[in-house]
Amino acid sequence: MIFAHPCLEQSLQAQRTLEKAGFTCLSVTTGFDALIRLNAAPDAILIASSELQDMSLLQVIEKSKHLTPHSTSIAIVDYVDNQLASEAMRMGASDYLLQPYQPQQLVDLVKRVSSVRRTSSSLVASSWRSQQVLQLAHRAAQTDATVLITGESGTGKEVLAQYVHQHSFRSQGPFVAINCAAIPESMLEAVLFGYVKGAFTGAASAQAGKFEEANGGTLLLDEIGEMPMAVQAKLLRVLQERQVERLGSHKLIDLDIRIIAATNVDLQQAVAARQFRQDLYYRLDVLPLQWPPLRERKEDILPLAEHFIGKYNQGCTETCRLTAEAQQALIAYDWVGNIRELENTIQRALVMRHSTWITPQDLMLPTHTSSQIASIQTPSGHSLMESEVQVGLKNTKKHAENQFILDTLAKFNGRRNLTAEALGITTRALRYKLAAMREQGIDVDSVTQYSHSAA
Repeated sequence: MIFAHPCLEQSLQAQRTLEKAGFTCLSVTTGFDALIRLNAAPDAILIASSELQDMSLLQVIEKSKHLTPHSTSIAIVDYVDNQLASEAMRMGASDYLLQPYQPQQLVDLVKRVSSVRRTSSSLVASSWRSQQVLQLAHRAAQTDATVLITGESGTGKEVLAQYVHQHSFRSQGPFVAINCAAIPESMLEAVLFGYVKGAFTGAASAQAGKFEEANGGTLLLDEIGEMPMAVQAKLLRVLQERQVERLGSHKLIDLDIRIIAATNVDLQQAVAARQFRQDLYYRLDVLPLQWPPLRERKEDILPLAEHFIGKYNQGCTETCRLTAEAQQALIAYDWVGNIRELENTIQRALVMRHSTWITPQDLMLPTHTSSQIASIQTPSGHSLMESEVQVGLKNTKKHAENQFILDTLAKFNGRRNLTAEALGITTRALRYKLAAMREQGIDVDSVTQYSHSAA
């Protein structure tokens, strides 16, 4: 651990505090010395003060990221300068501490950051943006407040929910997850709240709902943006009262649970469109966490790819590796399906490979990437205008995505469930994409008919 503060006395005091708590710490008085020490010990946690004289706090954080991209840094700023703390977080700091502070606050923060560093390996979170999300998730875990996790499909929202549960005082209790979009509207209420015998036709015996199953632990309401409005009203009452009533019963059951909601829908827009209750949104949006899409945290791509290679190559005597060209292809790709799409791509590549090396051809990714489109030039040799490049990029990416969907659909003889699984998206998302393609004049049905006739 490296503590950087211009006042030698304060640096040494912080060093003694951290060493007393069991940490190894080195104190320096300049940003330059801090970076030199960090270069020699890339795994160290850098704690930098905004009072450094030779360079600004933001410069120290920025240079530390260039020097050691996976390093962890903590910013110490004056309590009146909250804006600087926010800028430090955007620059890549994992967390911040407002001064003046008590010695125990410093120790608690370092313990939390160290804990996240030890456990984040299981989540394969190498980028500083992922580390920031985990820091916030760790803070959220120490409370019992409701958490709302947002992010595109396939970013790993359920994994993040499990992380919050595992680091909370409810970790020994059950973790129950329910996908609100995967259950028919007529059954969702019964699945959530349970029912008594005879509550409806077919209710031959009493059944506890997911809320009761999660008592003493955590309940994840995944894809909550897809929940019908009628069920939203009943859910709001359960969240307010912390009591649930089974269908067909008048007996209230007390609940002691942590609620985590997850969605890939913009709930604020859904509220504006009257598709989601505003009062329920405010009840859920207590501690918001947003998983960035994979294309915005490219440092995670290769570690995730290696993780999936190890996962799906188990049992093989030979060790598979990605060629340099394959690594570049993975980084350049935009990953519309995020981590789920990457996982399916690696799994497919392990089947398609012809040696111990995975090549770009084995990945079977669309050929056009954003980096290739950016270098397009006109016949005269002049680069295209930025707006033209953006339009061309958008159209090319859409064409490549459509073609890839059609190829995958044909490969699985038009079977939507297998196609969606291979693409790393939900069957509902696939239906939307196919409907949009039909509106564009693309004959989707002929692909299915052709695949059937070819079979």
